[in-house]
Amino acid sequence: MDRGTTVLEAARTLGVDLDSVCGGRGLCGRCQVVPVGDEPPLTGPGPDEERYRRRRGLADDRRLGCRAGILGDLTVDVPPESQLHRQVVRKRVEVEDLVVDPVVRLHYVPVEPARLDTPSGATERVLAALVDEWGLGGLSVDARSIGDLQAAAATGEATVAVRDGSIVVAAWPGFRDVALGAAFDIGSTTIAGHLVDLASGETLASAGRMNPQIRFGEDLMSRVSHVMMHPEGAADLTRVVREAVDELLGELVADAGVGRTDVLELVAVGNPIMHHLLFGLDVRPLGEAPFALAVSSAIDVDAAALGVSAHPAARLHALPLIAGHVGADAAAAILSEAPHRSDALQLVVDVGTNAEIVLGSRGRVLAASSPTGPAFEGAQISSGQRAAPGAIERVRIDRDTLEPRFRVIGVEGWSDDPGFDDAGVGISGICGSGIIEAVAELYLTGLVDPDGRFASDAADRTARVTSDGRAQAYELTDGVSVTQNDVRAIQLAKAALYAGVRLLMDHLGVDEVEEIRLAGAFGSHI
Repeated sequence: MDRGTTVLEAARTLGVDLDSVCGGRGLCGRCQVVPVGDEPPLTGPGPDEERYRRRRGLADDRRLGCRAGILGDLTVDVPPESQLHRQVVRKRVEVEDLVVDPVVRLHYVPVEPARLDTPSGATERVLAALVDEWGLGGLSVDARSIGDLQAAAATGEATVAVRDGSIVVAAWPGFRDVALGAAFDIGSTTIAGHLVDLASGETLASAGRMNPQIRFGEDLMSRVSHVMMHPEGAADLTRVVREAVDELLGELVADAGVGRTDVLELVAVGNPIMHHLLFGLDVRPLGEAPFALAVSSAIDVDAAALGVSAHPAARLHALPLIAGHVGADAAAAILSEAPHRSDALQLVVDVGTNAEIVLGSRGRVLAASSPTGPAFEGAQISSGQRAAPGAIERVRIDRDTLEPRFRVIGVEGWSDDPGFDDAGVGISGICGSGIIEAVAELYLTGLVDPDGRFASDAADRTARVTSDGRAQAYELTDGVSVTQNDVRAIQLAKAALYAGVRLLMDHLGVDEVEEIRLAGAFGSHI
């Protein structure tokens, strides 16, 4: 490792999850570390670090990992608040009235044996059988399937996988009815995967994980900035997301008790930046107007070319992108919810770090992207964290006593239920759904005014409202409070989302919508 490499860069290289919201620009303070030893071999604090120390405070024994350069061998301690906790991903798949029309279909055929008077090859005999049994003429053959076709023909019967009704991609001896597909939603914060039986449409397994790109920046623009500032940054972001998709596929097939080679087709959606990074495309033009896409049409590539281990002929298909920051995930939401076929005016919102908004009905549909930021995911919140064990996820405040009760991820029941304190899960912070409910409860109890400020008599009504001389805060429990700045952060995120919705409504010339549908891991838990 080069002399002067920052602690944050070293952590990324070594796979240590050291948090960074701002993408290593010395702004967020999430990458704080504690060097071990009296004179650790690190560069001294620079202007950015000193500025952060003056404005936001930094303990004497701590350094900003993104600004401390390494000059020799050393040991650093990563405190809990600077660690990336394992995400609890709760993206589900709920399918209604699905018409199964897979791109890959299986066809069983008997195969004529080889004969001296008709010296045709094994591949030609299988193709002839497909014409006789299924009327599938004019097929081409993926070269990687020729060996399998030969082995199947030798047994006198074969099951053949045909993609798009035009190309043979796989073959097996005898009868087979297992052909699987995998779908991935690559979000800014979480990646969700689903393993599906292509014949029945049944979801065999679902799983999710945190997007490892987060350690390079929580929001999209921070990741684009990382690419702009580091020549190797794009390759790092591409590598980690491809590895995550491959690992997630391994988890899915293990859960379903099947093999990777059973997966013949994959599909991925995501916003344009996630899409471009997955395919190794340049994201820098997406960092400034006019937000030009490298490609907007659908993409098909070999899964193996992306480092995803499946059937040798497996293909990964990415849906088309709609516009500069409205991606394939929005296109998938439109296909799923079909506002373009609805008589009612429908609003579809995929709520997340980057929210996609679709508004319309039969005849006209508009779409936009709203940069809500990471507040909904727990970042920019004083006691915020991602949805991990120990995070407060639900909050209620008694209207009379103004005392709180809450639920914590990893613990059954509410905080006032018997046995809650014996569950063995420490409370470490509050996640996105928790802060939304906390702010709502503070408003409904009158402790916070409609404009988002703590009420002037809030401290008189309950001892849980305290003041540091400048701003007030409501204490949920020891170490976890909702501050005035937290309320403002949620207001800003909500305002960004509302502004996007209002903009589309103005373009359509409407003042109300008839249906609202929320999507995404966070949207489903508001």
